[in-house]
Amino acid sequence: MELDFSFIIPVYNRPDEIGELLASMSVMDGGRDFEIVIVEDGSEVTAEQVVKDFSENLNISYYQKANSGPGDSRNYGMSRAKGNYFIILDSDCLLPPHYLNEVKRALQQAYVDCYGGPDAAHESFSTLQKAINYTMTSIFTTGGIRGNKRSVGKFQPRSFNMGLSRKAFERSGGFGDIHPGEDPDLTLRLWKNGFETRLLPEAYVYHKRRISWKLFYKQVRKFGLTRPILNRWHPESKKITYWFPTLFITGMLVSLILCLVGFPYLLYLYLVYLLMIFAGAWYSEGSLLVACYSVLAILIQFIGYGIAFAKSELFINLLRRNPREVFPELFFS
Repeated sequence: MELDFSFIIPVYNRPDEIGELLASMSVMDGGRDFEIVIVEDGSEVTAEQVVKDFSENLNISYYQKANSGPGDSRNYGMSRAKGNYFIILDSDCLLPPHYLNEVKRALQQAYVDCYGGPDAAHESFSTLQKAINYTMTSIFTTGGIRGNKRSVGKFQPRSFNMGLSRKAFERSGGFGDIHPGEDPDLTLRLWKNGFETRLLPEAYVYHKRRISWKLFYKQVRKFGLTRPILNRWHPESKKITYWFPTLFITGMLVSLILCLVGFPYLLYLYLVYLLMIFAGAWYSEGSLLVACYSVLAILIQFIGYGIAFAKSELFINLLRRNPREVFPELFFS
């Protein structure tokens, strides 16, 4: 089957990001035989002029609609795209020149109806962006589940860098209305429908994550709230590792209390772990400041996720409450 690619990109109030992404796509290797579908998700500051500026060199379809969240916007774009294979990106990504050629090569070698690629930090990114990228991708923090080929089994693609065939989209119905969590939910439903997923380790994107410490905490907190909901919807997906951040912060609190009463040895273990994070980030990024920020980022990540996960587990899986009633901020109507 000959693959005809359509890039699907939802955007909300970020025309500058779209401009940077389109600029990176305009210099990709292998020609311009692809469609770009940009879906403006109820933005007040639109990317319309940016799209016009690139329309002479790129085949862009541009749509504006009421705000309904990223998942529904991706579905909206895929239902209107002309291609038979969709590549879904977040607007805060940049593509390396080899990206599409690598996707074509990998799918020609071993076709799969859904793939995911890793995210990486570009050398131009800020210290905070590099630190958060490290904590979100390191084997010492997330176990490498976002793209370390030695650390994943059955890979769950993430929607900042995901490929999906038209066949898989139509059979699964696409993304649900939960956010975040719409991408693992889709993957789990694809598996139930008999589709396979795979990591393409060389099809990486530069994921900017224009974010602050406050926004990062808010993001990881939502990740923690979402996971027990997904576990309830898909019981087969439960893993003990999802409890790790909660156990980590509980143990850290216990170690601090024990240290105050003269037993510091458990706290030493935590210090060794944080030193590993520091050393790993320093080695990976070549920056002492990024290494320091990475230690802070991992603490924020575990605290935000761990507390939220425990709260959601209590309401969703112990008290059996309706997720949409308890956590309405996770759902788009």
